[in-house]
Amino acid sequence: MKRTILSVIALVAMAFSTQVYAQKNPMVGGAEMYPAKDIVDNAVNSKDHTTLVAAVKAAGLVETLKGAGPFTVFAPTNAAFDKLPAGTVETVLKPANKEMLTKILTYHVVAGKMDAKTIAKAIKAGNGKAELTTVSGGKLWASMQGSKLILTDEKGGTAAVTIANVMQKNGVIHVIDTVLMPN
Repeated sequence: MKRTILSVIALVAMAFSTQVYAQKNPMVGGAEMYPAKDIVDNAVNSKDHTTLVAAVKAAGLVETLKGAGPFTVFAPTNAAFDKLPAGTVETVLKPANKEMLTKILTYHVVAGKMDAKTIAKAIKAGNGKAELTTVSGGKLWASMQGSKLILTDEKGGTAAVTIANVMQKNGVIHVIDTVLMPN
């Protein structure tokens, strides 16, 4: 009887610690994201971000995103890249289009660490809309649709944040469902 009670207590403790641990390190693309790792070291483990990682490598931005930052990255999933017109990804990944690829990728990065709470405060202060300046020099607008954080790009396209607040040692990642496009 004592052994059974101890086994149950051990299982409950293990389940609780696993649950707390999983909350601390969210799962993205089937991989646990660790706040002690940098943006690149976490992103390479996400099965949902292989296109983004390939693009970051092709643009030569790996060292930048491994840097001190802090950065806020709006990270499109593979499914987001799949929404682009046929051939777009292949075209921008060509070495001849590195400048265009870099502009698109840095359009998804804001200097500083803006978690969802910080963005929500900026939206409230902006009477429902917050203007964010990206590393590429472009603008994004953040707003809320119900409980969803929505980003609007310079062309009027929108992306929803599907996983917020994936903390990194050099910033924060917010997973988005659509690739944002600068002018």
